[in-house]
This record gives sequence, C-alpha cells and structure tokens, in this order.
Amino acid sequence: MPADITPITMPKWGLTMTEGKVVTWLQQPGASLSPGDELLEIETSKITNIFEAESSGTLARIVAPEGSTLPIGGLLAVVASADTPDAEIDAYVSGFVVPESADAATAESEAPAPREIEAGGRRLRYLGLGSGEDVPVLLLHGFGADLNTWMFTQPALSESRRTVALELPGHGGSTKDVGTGDVGLFADAVSAALAALEISRAHLVGHSMGGAVALALAARDPSCAASVTAIASAGLGPDINAAFIDGFIRAARRKDATEVLHMLVHDPSLVSRAMVEDVLRYKRLDGVTAALNTIAQAWFGGGRQSVDLVDALGTIAAPVQLVWGRCDRIVPTAHAEVLASRVPVHILEDTGHLPHMEKAGEVNRLLRRFIEV
Repeated sequence: MPADITPITMPKWGLTMTEGKVVTWLQQPGASLSPGDELLEIETSKITNIFEAESSGTLARIVAPEGSTLPIGGLLAVVASADTPDAEIDAYVSGFVVPESADAATAESEAPAPREIEAGGRRLRYLGLGSGEDVPVLLLHGFGADLNTWMFTQPALSESRRTVALELPGHGGSTKDVGTGDVGLFADAVSAALAALEISRAHLVGHSMGGAVALALAARDPSCAASVTAIASAGLGPDINAAFIDGFIRAARRKDATEVLHMLVHDPSLVSRAMVEDVLRYKRLDGVTAALNTIAQAWFGGGRQSVDLVDALGTIAAPVQLVWGRCDRIVPTAHAEVLASRVPVHILEDTGHLPHMEKAGEVNRLLRRFIEV
C-alpha cells in the first residue's frame, strides 16, 4: 500500500454482521477529514449507524456509491494526501482485494460467541471481548433488550480492555426466571455474575433499566464499581412512557412491534426489519411474556417508575456520569438535567432513547474519556 493512501473499508459491527449498505455519504471527495468526522451512514441488519473517520487526510475517492452493499472489509473510499496523483489512486482501487480474514463466512465463524455461566443459581448469557490488565467494563442492557444493544459499543471499548455484555434475567439467552423482578433481584444477579466471571471491580455501563441496576449495585457495593455510566437511565424520576412498556409486552405482530420500536429512536428509519424480527423472535420464547410482565409491574406499575435512586447517587463512591438523548420519548431528559449540579450530564441532540446506537461514536468517546481517567 502506498504510504499516503489509506483505505476506508466496511466495518464489522456486532456478531452477525456480514455486510452493510451505503445509505448516505456525509462527505464528498476533496473534503479534509479529521478523526471523528462523520463520513457516511451504513445500514446493517439491525440498525443504521454513522461511520466516522479514523484518521486525518483528504477524502480522495468514493468507491462505493450510495445504495451499494459491500461485504465486511469491502472498499468504501480512499483517503490520501492532497497531492497524491490520480493514477496512483486508480491503481490502488483497481488492485484492492478484500482481506481473506474479512471474508463473510470466515469472519462469522471466527467471531467470538456468547457463553453461559451459572451465577447465584441462575443461568446467564454473556459475551466477552478484549483483554488486558485494566479494569474491565460490564455492559447492562435495558428492558426487553439483549447484548446486541452494545454492538457499536463493545467492540470499541474492547480494543483496550476486557469487556463483558451481560444479559439480565428474563432477557436474551438468560434464564426467564425473574423472581420478584425488582431492582434488588437484578443487582443480585449482576453481583453473582461478576463473581462467577472473577471480576472484582468493573466500570459499569448501563442503559435504561440496566442503568438503574448499575447505579443500585454501585450504591450497595462501592468496591465493585470503578465508575458508572448510566445511559437514558431508569430510576432517576417517576415518569415513564407506559405506552411503550405496555406496547412492547403486547406486541406480537410486525406492525405493532415496528410502531413500538419507533418510539425508541429520534429517526424511525434507523429501525430495520431485522431488528423488528429479532424482537418478535425473542417475544415467542417460552417464559418471556410472563417475565416482562413481572418486571414491568415491579418497575413501572401504574405507569410510574417505582425505583428511585436519586438519593442513592450521593452514596456512590465511584465517579458517575449520565448520558441522554434530547428527544428521548421513553424517559424524559429532564430526569438528567435536574441532576447536572451533582454529576456530569451529557445531552445529545437529535437522539432518542438509544444514544449508544443512534450516536455511537459520540457515546464511545464519552465512555473512553470517563473510564480511562
């Protein structure tokens, strides 16, 4: 490869991604790029995400036009210095070969697979990525979700440390026995999982219900939390979109599930057909409806949040930050704004209830800065 030419290739987000579709280019040839600049929107089988520049340079050539579908590792564009001759770029593009390791079948077969552990008498599923001596990161999803909600977060954080995405009881491939379904039960399950995974201390990152679980665990057991990042967290105010909770539990058809999932995001076009099908597939598993009903009653009975962790914030020894979407239609942004004098609060514009998926790059930067202090 010429020293002044850098390929931009189709990334791999999540375990099951084998290809991606170019939706919109956000930069045009000749644009000067810096790390973090938004380059293009890529549609995956789950959700559309923005791909960001990883290095500085000039966008010399767009190879994959809008609407094209490429395998993982396929050439999207070329970054080069402004004085690189067109002939060199032409030769590079025509000679580009997708690396053998990026072959879809090879990538899928070599991808780390979720595993199961017995923790506190419960079978829990998790995905571990990364390694190193630094304090690990534990990722906790929200109500009705699973470890795939971290498809843009976990790979980024695992570049420098061990990460674990845990599926809470009642969700994903974990046991559907949720007992009383309250926050204490989930905190117990996470504590037992940490012990089973031989993790004595972790950076806790939780979304929605998972954020509340992370906060509750850090308040109860200060030694286990190196930091806490709560994203669109439950437990910080009484308001909740009860129509979403009820609609998610009841959804059994594609139309109903689609309408419910659209509530989660600022831009409904981000929700893919595969994302809808995944939810419906999960809803058909034995014990799921009963588990979700039990959890909903314990957490959101009467259309209000019963978990209140505002006072507990003051007892958490570890650093805490809150991340929220300005357009969250599930848990009001106001729950975070009133706490801005107590903990760092980051409000992301044009973002709904899934900041870690809608604005993955921005959230990943916030996480890296916070946990690497």
